[in-house]
Amino acid sequence: MKIGVIAIQGAVSEHVDALRRALKERGVEAEVVEIKHKGIVPECSGIVIPGGESTTLCRLLAREGIAEEIKEAAAKGVPILGTCAGLIVIAKEGDRQVEKTGQELLGIMDTRVNRNAFGRQRDSFEAELEVFILDSPFTGVFIRAPGIVSCGPGVKVLSRLEGMIVAAEQGNVLALAFHPELTDDLRIHQYFLDKVFNC
Repeated sequence: MKIGVIAIQGAVSEHVDALRRALKERGVEAEVVEIKHKGIVPECSGIVIPGGESTTLCRLLAREGIAEEIKEAAAKGVPILGTCAGLIVIAKEGDRQVEKTGQELLGIMDTRVNRNAFGRQRDSFEAELEVFILDSPFTGVFIRAPGIVSCGPGVKVLSRLEGMIVAAEQGNVLALAFHPELTDDLRIHQYFLDKVFNC
């Protein structure tokens, strides 16, 4: 079994490390691979789209032919996790900033996003979050974080902060405005692995 992390831009190594530690925790054998070009996504049982710069990420995904592969994987029910910029990439609709930069969103989650909902890089912060899928608070690391402004009826809201949706789920797709890979808490990665192994 392979779990792929999109590795063309963004916080890649941290997700790879977190997934490997989460797999080790549960004593399960699976390969965590970096996806840098077309042809790897179809081999994967789960896909992570990490943080980074969403405009660049969208452009490179389209150019490398990976965007279409992710859409096809999502349609087949392959679990997909998008964090920070990844939350923007998987959305159906963006705000004016997204429209202005001409980002080609994947549209695999019925959400409308605000690209800089929590300010710029200097406004980075941590917050204790109540997350519906967890039994105790999770420390969310927010770095130039986006947020979900609204979502369709098929989307389950998992967490809010200051009125903004910061975690949501739609079937096999999970979106987070924060960075779970920058903490030692592996519960969200374990939840994602549950989706992968129960798929």
